[in-house]
Amino acid sequence: MNDTNQFQWRRWPIVAAATASLFLGALPALRAKSDSDKAAPAQLVLDSKAINREGNLPRSFSPVVRRVSKSVVQVMTATRAKVQSLPDASDPFGFFFGDPRGQQGRGGNPQRMPRQEGIGSGVVVTKDGYILTNNHVVDGADEVKVKLSDAREFTAKVIGRDPATDVAIIKVGANDLDPVTIADSDRIEVGDIVFAVGNPFGIGQTVTMGIVSAIGRATQNLAYEDFIQTDAAINPGNSGGALVDAEGRLIGINSAILSRSGGNVGIGFAIPSNMARDVLQGLVTDGRVTRGYLGVMPQDITPVLARKLDLKEATGAVLTQVTPKSPAAKAGLESGDVVVEFNGKPVRDARHFRLEVARSKPGEAVTVKVLRDGDAKTIKVTPRERPETADVDQDVPAKDDEGTLNGVGVGDLTREARREHKIRDGVKGVLVTDVEQDSKSWEAGLRPGDVILEINKEPVTAADQAVKLTERPKDKTTLLKVWSHGVTKFLVVDETAAK
Repeated sequence: MNDTNQFQWRRWPIVAAATASLFLGALPALRAKSDSDKAAPAQLVLDSKAINREGNLPRSFSPVVRRVSKSVVQVMTATRAKVQSLPDASDPFGFFFGDPRGQQGRGGNPQRMPRQEGIGSGVVVTKDGYILTNNHVVDGADEVKVKLSDAREFTAKVIGRDPATDVAIIKVGANDLDPVTIADSDRIEVGDIVFAVGNPFGIGQTVTMGIVSAIGRATQNLAYEDFIQTDAAINPGNSGGALVDAEGRLIGINSAILSRSGGNVGIGFAIPSNMARDVLQGLVTDGRVTRGYLGVMPQDITPVLARKLDLKEATGAVLTQVTPKSPAAKAGLESGDVVVEFNGKPVRDARHFRLEVARSKPGEAVTVKVLRDGDAKTIKVTPRERPETADVDQDVPAKDDEGTLNGVGVGDLTREARREHKIRDGVKGVLVTDVEQDSKSWEAGLRPGDVILEINKEPVTAADQAVKLTERPKDKTTLLKVWSHGVTKFLVVDETAAK
């Protein structure tokens, strides 16, 4: 068996999944209060300066640990016992119509589901009782209790949850807690010393030490991921606990590990404190998380795509789609623009761009620096709040072509073709009818049913036009803009070495 397939992502005690949105923005957080019922922002203790990386290591970090340990709590959850009807295997409708009262009926077989308990961790962030933890720690819980480092216990209220980031906020009725100091997680670096503090296996508060192994990881298919990776030991029960720097400042909320056995193997992940802080303030003040929305689809820039777009570096994000009447369209952003800077920050890739847009405040103008046909442009755009549902146009691309795109068959986008492939009237291009599997086009990712929208930046609307555009190319690489299964993307077909 391939060893790679034996790895499993572990989040405790309850694993919760979230589906990423195709558009910039966020999945709506679960609401804990009405929009009109606003509270004052949580009074956090912040320290945004970078850590001092000069000098020798101290012989002991006990002063740092003593300071942090007061802010890390044990979170105990319980789901009450329930009586429910399990489906009758002989009744295919039982899964949908089982008797909810647990009585013998259609899909009968009443079963008593036992009480379930879980243990996780949390981090006190305000003196008056706000605590950060993971969404998967409290998701589905009927009861949540918190045990402080001084052994006091409280019943906690779930203020709000955000499955898109796996962050949750709970609160206890106390006004004398020791909040952690929160650092600027954007200023951490690979190699910085870190400590993971939590309650692994429920044995009591435990501290482990390691370094920041990597930053900007995306590993669990959440809508928003920007994980800090660390080799500090993280085990079951550590979820929701603190990842702190060498000065004891919070830089992350421990969330998951990659493991064959379910135990620590030195690959753990934490949600950056900046992301957790944004979620916290949204849930506390509004009962939901508000994120920015532009209405574009970004794509990573590969080295071959960078060459075709005449870029010096394979960094930034190329816009494959700009939704009509969206904030991006109104500001003048165009498909094919390469975003290299957003709101004063360099853009690394499409995921990073998406995260920065989500962090922007609706209604407040930001600057976007793009490269368009080799020229740098700075455009002001005002994000709006991301709608709960964002419409994604469905599309498709292309008569036989013996030009550059060898092995590709294309056809006109007729009414019948649109009906068969469910293509909207607004999609303009040519339908890909066939792609030979040993062709360079197949290798680049082109598939039957795709719609070719542009060839080498030239819009195409007819199969004959597409053929002519590939008959006398300047070189043997072709830049395609295509729609595929509802997503617009660029492909580079390189036939330079093709026989």
